[in-house]
Amino acid sequence: MRLHIIFAAVCWCGLVDSRKIRGISSSYKRFYRERKSFMCIDGSKVIPFEQVNDDYCDCEDGSDEPGTSACPRGRFYCTNLGFRPHYIPSSRVNDGICDCCDASDEYNSHAHCQNTCWNLGQRERAYVEGQMRTLDEGLQLKQQLIEEGVLLWREKQAQLRELQQVAEDLQIKLEDHRRKKHEADQLKEQTLKALEAGDSSVRRQNGTITSIFKLLDSNKDGSLTVDEVQAKVAVVHDEERILSEDEAMALLGGGHQMDLTKFRHTLWDVLTKGDSVKIKDTHGAPGSLVAEDPHLKAVDKAAEWEANNLKKVEEAYETVNMEISDLRKNLAIDYGTDWEFLFLNSQCYKLKVYEYTYTLCPFNQVTQKSVTGTEVSLGKWGMWAGTPKNQYSQMVYENGEPCWQGGSRSTTVTLTCGTETALRSVKEPSKCQYIMDFQTPVACQPVLKQRGIHSEL
Repeated sequence: MRLHIIFAAVCWCGLVDSRKIRGISSSYKRFYRERKSFMCIDGSKVIPFEQVNDDYCDCEDGSDEPGTSACPRGRFYCTNLGFRPHYIPSSRVNDGICDCCDASDEYNSHAHCQNTCWNLGQRERAYVEGQMRTLDEGLQLKQQLIEEGVLLWREKQAQLRELQQVAEDLQIKLEDHRRKKHEADQLKEQTLKALEAGDSSVRRQNGTITSIFKLLDSNKDGSLTVDEVQAKVAVVHDEERILSEDEAMALLGGGHQMDLTKFRHTLWDVLTKGDSVKIKDTHGAPGSLVAEDPHLKAVDKAAEWEANNLKKVEEAYETVNMEISDLRKNLAIDYGTDWEFLFLNSQCYKLKVYEYTYTLCPFNQVTQKSVTGTEVSLGKWGMWAGTPKNQYSQMVYENGEPCWQGGSRSTTVTLTCGTETALRSVKEPSKCQYIMDFQTPVACQPVLKQRGIHSEL
């Protein structure tokens, strides 16, 4: 009989102790050790220990009733072995609804709850493992993109240096052609003045001979060659035919080249007569050496030739400077600490949402195109706007087309970790304010500690 009483007493004490510590996390169990009195965790009151979990609220913070619903501010701890432990309001304890996956909150109700913690834990563990695999793969891809970004950055720097050298060379050529054009214009002006003043034919002729010789001497080496005669001299009655080498040598007096002195006494006379051969114009179409005044005509052609050359060099110089300006502008953008975002430059990513197609061109602009073909700017590249810990987690595109309610459209792009680079979603939470989810490996960030699924025993 005494053994039965002792056994019953032990079971009752075990039940009382189990009742009293119900709803407590392992980190708080030290406050609920069996003793004569219990101090509310907020320190506001001391009560007899038997009043803990007696379904009557004595402490203002509800710490004396962790396992019942007596205290309005109380919390019940779900152990959830195999899944994530968490707290629920104590008002949900024994309310007939299972809030803890281990059903520990319905220990004294008619609810028939199954323990689903293991299945939930399995699913979450699988999800976390998948996320970690994605992260690992994304970090590997990110490292590759970082290496590509560094190489691309160096290539663009080298390209900039090359363009700057080309610009310097073109600047020298530009100054040289400006000088030559100035000299040609001066010669033309002098010839015109000489004609108007009735200057002697000898002076006019000497000046014209030199001008024609310079016109034929393309490489300006002081002598005429077979190639130069073929390029600029044509047969009068067959203007499209190119002179043969023998014909060109004949005009050069039987040799392969001719200086100014020899030109003055041979080829000049043949060109002046104009009955067999003549000089082509600067555009390649045959023209007559003799116009109203052959001397002025020759000088005018020389000036036009220099003007065309100057224009070509000026256009090339302007084009190179524009390329330098664009390249400097692109290099001035913040592409990340390791230039990992550089590969996104000059790329565009599309996503169709209902009747609209959205296009994100990183570091450039965001657009929206309707099925009718109307395209609207949703913002131009503005800045990085992420958190202090990761400023490269968010992009802002500003000053898009005006909204009908006033103000301009803008887009915020959030970058998330993924194994591919793609535009994932577009939303418009408020009028003309857009939010985009942009997935890319370069948004992956290493974690110090993997978040695990655990339970407190």
